[in-house]
Amino acid sequence: MNENRASVRRNAGLSAISVVLLVVLLFPLYWIAVTSFKTEQEIFRVPPTLLPQQVSAASYTAQLQSGDFNMFRSFRNSFFISIGSMLVAVLLAVPASYGISRYRFHGRKLITLLFLVTQMLPVSVLLTPMFVIFKNLKLLNSPFSAIIADATISIPFSVLILRNYFASIPKDLEEAAYIDGCNRFMGFLRVLIPIAMPGVVVCAVFSFLYAWGDLAYGMTFIQDQVNRPITAGIFNFMGQYGTLYPYPFAQAFGDCGFGIHINELVFYRRAAAI
Repeated sequence: MNENRASVRRNAGLSAISVVLLVVLLFPLYWIAVTSFKTEQEIFRVPPTLLPQQVSAASYTAQLQSGDFNMFRSFRNSFFISIGSMLVAVLLAVPASYGISRYRFHGRKLITLLFLVTQMLPVSVLLTPMFVIFKNLKLLNSPFSAIIADATISIPFSVLILRNYFASIPKDLEEAAYIDGCNRFMGFLRVLIPIAMPGVVVCAVFSFLYAWGDLAYGMTFIQDQVNRPITAGIFNFMGQYGTLYPYPFAQAFGDCGFGIHINELVFYRRAAAI
């Protein structure tokens, strides 16, 4: 009887702690949503208000209009850049990781080490040489520059992850595919890729999320505001005479609530179904 009471108390305590942690984690999202409906005067009121005393939807209606504040255009730009970067990273990282894990050649360990070193370079170091390269290739002010730049970060990470996946697959499965009549490419496509699909999905999710959340490349390589991703859209609200504070909160809430989490659910359902 005493053990049951102790178990109930322990469960109640853990539940209370979980609720407190949940409130703490969700409070920033709640504050973004509430602030987006406040007027600019109420945002700076001391003490701050937990609920808007005067609800204003001007920050949302402005982003539904066809102007510099259009949120859907920024969503479209971010989605195009993220999908493009994800496809480039996956298409290049999958065969590269397979080759590194399956073939024995001179410099294989050095190549793996170089992939690891690239993860240590900060973005600020890469901006200037990439800017010069894209300028010579006439890719500046194009979404393809951001796609390529984001892929340079995703590809090394994906190669390091998928290399272990392919290395853990027994060679007997690949040899059995050869006996059944598959050539090396078809054996790779029909046997190894389905087995390594969880790793491929992880790399695709990472590539997509990194490109979606990138700010430095989108701001540096794309000058036209209409072509910039949603992370750079906050600079639409920084005018000559001040910042329209409710507008970035509204865009941030839209990004959190309707953008990235929808894509995460799509990818995670795909990963759970594998």
